[in-house]
Amino acid sequence: MTGTHTGVRAAVRQVPGPCAHWNDDDADFIRHVLNRVGDKWSVLIVGTLEGGPLRYTELIHGIPGISQRMLTLTLKQLTQDGLVSRTAYPEVPPRVEYELTTLGRSLLSTVLDLAAWAVDNHKEIARNRQAALEDV
Repeated sequence: MTGTHTGVRAAVRQVPGPCAHWNDDDADFIRHVLNRVGDKWSVLIVGTLEGGPLRYTELIHGIPGISQRMLTLTLKQLTQDGLVSRTAYPEVPPRVEYELTTLGRSLLSTVLDLAAWAVDNHKEIARNRQAALEDV
């Protein structure tokens, strides 16, 4: 044999940290939730709904770069998770409003802090990305 492979499986060292507190099922669910609430459109939608209910057209105009398809899909997912409520009013023309639920409001400060961090640090991150590209 060459190298350090001896045919004996090395013991995996238990690394302390936040993940040590959760079992595999919890960790899997945490990943799913973070995929949903941490994606760029969810963060921007939740942040945009901070001031109260908005109509679809107000949302699309308030979130630069979002397509109708992504807004519709993300609103549907946020509604399914109980973070956003959808209220349809029986009027002509029909009016639909979206609003943060109590659960969605509980996420708001985290989302706003994350967005503020991104704004505060975007120049440094851009410099780091450029430097990494130049090193390649």
